[in-house]
Amino acid sequence: MKINRLKWLTIILVALLCPIHVFAEDTTDETENIQAFLIKLFNERSRFLIDQRPETIHHFYEKTDRLSQYAYEQELLRSNYINSWAEKRGVAFSAAKSNIRVNRIKRQGNIARVSLNQSLQLSYVFISDKYNPQSFGIGTRHGLTLKKMNGEWVVLREWYTDPLSENPKLIPEFTGFPNPAFLKYQTTTLQTGEKAKRRYNREQAVQYANKYAGAAWGAGNDHRYNKKYLDYTYQGGDCTSFASQVLGDKDEGGGLKMKSGWHYRSEGSQAWVRTDTFKNFLLHSGYGSLVAKGYFTDVVKPTEKYPGGALAALQPGDLIAYEMDGDIDHFSIFVGFDYYGYPLVNSHTADRYRVPFDLGWDQNTKYLLIHIND
Repeated sequence: MKINRLKWLTIILVALLCPIHVFAEDTTDETENIQAFLIKLFNERSRFLIDQRPETIHHFYEKTDRLSQYAYEQELLRSNYINSWAEKRGVAFSAAKSNIRVNRIKRQGNIARVSLNQSLQLSYVFISDKYNPQSFGIGTRHGLTLKKMNGEWVVLREWYTDPLSENPKLIPEFTGFPNPAFLKYQTTTLQTGEKAKRRYNREQAVQYANKYAGAAWGAGNDHRYNKKYLDYTYQGGDCTSFASQVLGDKDEGGGLKMKSGWHYRSEGSQAWVRTDTFKNFLLHSGYGSLVAKGYFTDVVKPTEKYPGGALAALQPGDLIAYEMDGDIDHFSIFVGFDYYGYPLVNSHTADRYRVPFDLGWDQNTKYLLIHIND
C-alpha cells in the first residue's frame, strides 16, 4: 500500500501548485471539444512512446508556463525510460494504443479541470525473434487542468501515478536475460483436478488478478476494481489490498482462509492493506515462503540452486514484493511468463496487466520472491 515516495512528492507538488477554483459541471457543447482534445492528446502521447518525436506532442503544452513544461518534460522522461529499458532487454516496442474514460469535466471560462482513466496497450517484440509480438497493459488515473488559448486547448497541469517515470540511467542489466532456454526450468503448471482442492487455488487466483487489474488494457470487469473492497489508491496505494484479494477472496480468488490479523471486514486489516505488515504476515503465518531476495541481477542470474534463475521457481499466483530503502514499496502478482520467458505481473497502483516484472523499477530495487504454499 505504498507508492514510490518520489512519485507521491511529484503528485503532491503539482497538486499544491494548481490554483483551486469553484467549477460548475460543463454541460455545453464545449465538452465535446474537450473530449476530442483529450483523445488526441493521449493518442499522440502513446505514439510518442514508440516514435520518440517530441514535435508531435509539444504543441499540447504552454511553453511559457513552468508547470505545463514540467508536465511535458515528464512525457519526455517516460519515453526515454521505456525505450532505454527495451534496449537493455533486447526488446523493441512495435505499437502503442490508448483508450480513455473521462470521468468528469468541470469548466469555468477558458479553464477546465478533467478527471480520467487511461488504458494503454504496449506491444513489443524481441530483437532476436520479431515474429511473435507480445502485449501488456498499463492503467493510470489522471487529473488535468486545461486552458483554452487562441482557440485551442492546452495542458496547464497534470498529475498521475506513472509507473514509467524512472531514471533511465538507473536501469539494471544482465547479459543473457531474458533467455528462452530457461523456459525448461520454469514451473508454470496451474492446478487442475485433485490439485485444485488444495487450500490455495492458483488458477482462480490468476483469473482474479486478470479480471480485476483495473484500468490496465487487457483487464476484465469493464476496467473496474471489485466493488466488494474499498479502493485504497488515495490512501497510500491499493497494491497490497489487491494482492490480498487475489489470495483470499473466497468466491473468485485463491480462497486462502482469512486469519486473525489478515482479513477484510468492511475494510482491510493492517496486514491486508499495508505492505510490510502483509509481507511479515505471509512469511510468519505459513502461507508464504521466501524463494529469494535480491537486486535484479540476483534474481535473474542462473545459480546452482536455480539454473534458470530464482524467478523461474515462481508459480502463477505467487507474489513479488519490491523493496526500496529497506521498506516494502509495492506488491505484484506473478501471473506467468511470455513466450520468451520474461516474468510478467499484475498489480494495482498503477494498474498493470501482464507487465514485465521489473518495468518501472531501478537498480536500487530489491525483489522478494514469495511462494504461496499450497
